[in-house]
Amino acid sequence: MKDVAGISWCSRASVTGYGFRVFQLEVDFNGSHARISFSRNDQHKWGIMSYYLNYEGGKIHFSLPEKWNVLSSRDCASASVIEDVAGEIERALDNPIGTPTLEELARPDMNAVVLFDDIQRATPANLAIPAILNRLNKAGLPDERVTAICAMGTHPLLNDEQLHRKAGEEAFRRLKGRIYNHEAQSSDNILIGRTHRGTIVEINKHVAQADLVIGIGTCMPHPWSGFGGGAKIIMPGVSSYRAIGDHHYTWIRHRNCKLNLLDGNPFFEDMAEIARISGLAFKLDFLLNETDQVIRAFAGDPVEEHQQASEHAASIYLVPLPKQADVVITSAAPLEIGIQSEKALINSKFATRAGGTVIWVASQKRAGPLMELVDHMATAKTANDYHHMLVRGDIPKNLRAYGISFIMLGIVFKELSEKFNVIHVTEGFSREQVEKMNFAYAPSLDAAIQQTYQKMPQADVAIFPSGGTIIPSVK
Repeated sequence: MKDVAGISWCSRASVTGYGFRVFQLEVDFNGSHARISFSRNDQHKWGIMSYYLNYEGGKIHFSLPEKWNVLSSRDCASASVIEDVAGEIERALDNPIGTPTLEELARPDMNAVVLFDDIQRATPANLAIPAILNRLNKAGLPDERVTAICAMGTHPLLNDEQLHRKAGEEAFRRLKGRIYNHEAQSSDNILIGRTHRGTIVEINKHVAQADLVIGIGTCMPHPWSGFGGGAKIIMPGVSSYRAIGDHHYTWIRHRNCKLNLLDGNPFFEDMAEIARISGLAFKLDFLLNETDQVIRAFAGDPVEEHQQASEHAASIYLVPLPKQADVVITSAAPLEIGIQSEKALINSKFATRAGGTVIWVASQKRAGPLMELVDHMATAKTANDYHHMLVRGDIPKNLRAYGISFIMLGIVFKELSEKFNVIHVTEGFSREQVEKMNFAYAPSLDAAIQQTYQKMPQADVAIFPSGGTIIPSVK
């Protein structure tokens, strides 16, 4: 405020981080006298230590209350990046794990299918497909006997431009007219059997009729199958809608279907059996860092190479904790698009004590149809009620197009809201929308911290800068 006659004015300014006011500065001028005073926006002490979360290609820096004890703020371990990705692919194909080379597996009279994942993964399929075709050619198997399938699972189909970009120019030229999206709801999918657990095995017709099936994917931590990659290129990759539902709805809530567990995990073991029944003979899996750069490639038997890839991934992504935290602060990075953002939230449950708080930071700028799912979730009171709805097939047609993993989020969100206090820091959703998920809303990270601090002035805290790929490991 300025008083011209008295030549006096008062100015106030605040210094902030990501919405976090550190102090308030007040300057009072009255004639020739100046007074500067500092005052906090609360009555509590805040530490000077700065932490960060990875967010939308940048970083959010923040501080914590002085009496909050940080158990870990570790990001994923740094790993050397492969500069020559094409050379790494050749190295992996030259040294397959648990199986002969592609040149030894292939014969000139075979019909081969190459499976690759969709644009929700940064797998360099554009480099891997030509390398595999060259190996098949060396065995006398021509490109004309090869088909490539984008293993969509129940994800939305890629348009021509997306499919072209994912598979690459060379693959499109060499396999002209023989690169397809898998369609989970197609009547052309073929029922070929059941696993010993009783799960339906119904797959893409090109895969069912092929003599040689080869997969390309990425191995990363997965909240239900332990790790992605490996057999997931078949289940859910090229499986039918009803087969995926049969598998996923059966195992999603089993106590052993969890992060960083393969042996004894029925979600994974059933997938591995489905891959065997489907004839998956060879798999090339990549490890990527948080910026989608290749760290290493593994190739060979789909189970054996995946085991080694998973062990290597664990060495990068595992974050040890001395105990479960009262508060977990996690970013969705690097999986920030669509339903992938929820993986950070699911990963957090392994690090949070029952009744604790998870602060989940995800922009949701590209959340897609998530609110349609949230509206549907509101029709069921509990996670159990919602699960039963899915098993009965009580799913609106407008949601079926978005895929089973997407629809299952209803179970996840309800279970988490029943066990933890979840605060969602987001730009893309309103307070009303977040509260429909049974989560609390916060417009900024500091607001979420302040909100939590009011209830827990002392707390053990775990910070996950790249929560989408970390593996919390409580000793």
